[in-house]
Amino acid sequence: MYILGVSGLYHDSAAALICDGDIIAAAQEERFTRVKHDARVPVNAIQYCLKQGDITAEDLDAVVYYDQPILTLDRFLKNALALGKEAEGLVEHTYPTLFSWKLWIHKQIEAAAGGLGKPGKLLVTKHHISHAASAFYPSPFEKAVVLTIDGVGEWTTTAIGVGEGNSLKLYEEIKYPHSIGLLYSAFTYFCGFKVNSGDYKFMGLAPYGKPIYYDVIREKMVDIKKDGSYRLNMEYFDYHKGGTMINEAKFSELFGSGRRQPETRITRREMDIAASVQKITEEIVMLLACHAKEKYGDKINNLCLAGGVALNCVANGKLQKAGIFKNIWIQPAAGDAGGALGAAFYTYYTYFGKERIPEVYDSQKGSLLGPAFDISEIRGYLEKHRYPYHLYEDKEKLLAKLLSEEKIVGIAQGRMEFGPRALGNRSILADCRSPYMQSRINLKIKYRESFRPFAPIVLAEKREEYFDLPCDSPYMLKVGDVQMVKRLPFDLEGLLSDREEDMLQVVSEPRSDIPAVTHVDYSARIQTVDSVRNPELYGILSEYEKLTGCAVLVNTSFNVRGEPIVCTPKDAYECFMRTDMDVLVLENAVLYKEEQPEFIEMEDWREKYALD
Repeated sequence: MYILGVSGLYHDSAAALICDGDIIAAAQEERFTRVKHDARVPVNAIQYCLKQGDITAEDLDAVVYYDQPILTLDRFLKNALALGKEAEGLVEHTYPTLFSWKLWIHKQIEAAAGGLGKPGKLLVTKHHISHAASAFYPSPFEKAVVLTIDGVGEWTTTAIGVGEGNSLKLYEEIKYPHSIGLLYSAFTYFCGFKVNSGDYKFMGLAPYGKPIYYDVIREKMVDIKKDGSYRLNMEYFDYHKGGTMINEAKFSELFGSGRRQPETRITRREMDIAASVQKITEEIVMLLACHAKEKYGDKINNLCLAGGVALNCVANGKLQKAGIFKNIWIQPAAGDAGGALGAAFYTYYTYFGKERIPEVYDSQKGSLLGPAFDISEIRGYLEKHRYPYHLYEDKEKLLAKLLSEEKIVGIAQGRMEFGPRALGNRSILADCRSPYMQSRINLKIKYRESFRPFAPIVLAEKREEYFDLPCDSPYMLKVGDVQMVKRLPFDLEGLLSDREEDMLQVVSEPRSDIPAVTHVDYSARIQTVDSVRNPELYGILSEYEKLTGCAVLVNTSFNVRGEPIVCTPKDAYECFMRTDMDVLVLENAVLYKEEQPEFIEMEDWREKYALD
């Protein structure tokens, strides 16, 4: 039984194909179009999934969309009626896409797939059911409490439910316009970052600040109850009116001045606002989890998370450490992209009533669900363009040696990752022991702000030696602290006071034995690597440890700022040549920068990608 799930027309469009409950393929549209967070109908992702499954639309038992457009229309109309004369901005902003695209999504998916499968009609699921299904069904749990938190889907912004066997039900929800996801995005916008793609920056900035605005945000903007439910003071926001995220006059009054303009200097105010909003987010997530455990979690020690807020790995790490639930599993594509997978699963297990047998690890397959390219395709591309390369049957020892010499290595091997994190198959790897590596990669390779931290990959069996995290984190979705024995003295407050004009100096101060992956509060967004989920990455890291005695490397996504993660050998080669990367690995083909011909492009690639 083949089921195709589709998400789109909001952000991070994607498609996913399952067969008899097994994931065959899943990918975001942005990886094919090279438009970050591409919201269009995922034509390319749909075609990839069908090709990977070696099927056509006629073989599909169901095609399902992850959202109910009629309920979204209901929200739009009621929101407009409530606003009255103020609805002009909402109508202008939302009406065309809603009536021209979303209500006719069945026609667009039919055209993209070449049909709507054997039933000849499009099925739809509710947005937060899709999120919940993406978290529960691939998890290793027979029974779990499920928590979904995002900006908004139809009416819902937060939901709590329970999954057991093949059954999944949501019991409680918080409705629009009250949304912790939109609150976070509003502050992301106010601090000069781009909504959706800049939220990670905002989270990364928080450890530089102090939560001095926590009380005023709690008092003026958000009312939080003991069960984690909350209400926003909508006087401070404009997103429900179809305008910008915030009421700029009210925000300016509360925080002393206006919005920080993008690409201008980041001040202590932005750092402190980020720390304050992060604390608010963590508090709500913790209270929701406590309430869910108390009300639904009797004898259930498992929690599943999805929705965009589930990508807040700092909150996830603290939730794990709190021990409210013993086991936590988070969908690697927790945002809207993962909704495509959730919609397919929910249809298979609930609509068709199929039996579910959880797998020991999980059934996400390391989230390596995208396209792969065999060595013949790669050699054909390289030889066509006369790009020098070397073939290695066993490249792990070579790469370990190059990394130990502080070479920066771009890797494109195996199937591309599904979700926002590069997990070793479309990654840039580097030596974590250099105090200058973080700023070097940020400024010379990623072309992004120097303060942004990098994630460590660590051999799963060595996790506790380096990090205070009570469980594995194979999908880079949990933050833990660097162990005390690895730390070096570091006075963040003193450094910020002395060098407020130059954050690069703060970043370059060693904080531990693995400085390139240690944030200024000694935290790290950890990816544990095991031989089951990614044996090739495990082999490289194992050889690196044999050579250096260190079981940790830098891992960041293979792209530059504003660019989606690379997909094809062409994407990888162009990114390699545009940056100061030293080595490129395409399966068993290894390319050295100094051997490559001069790389000339007819247009400036910086104009191609919008800054995040």
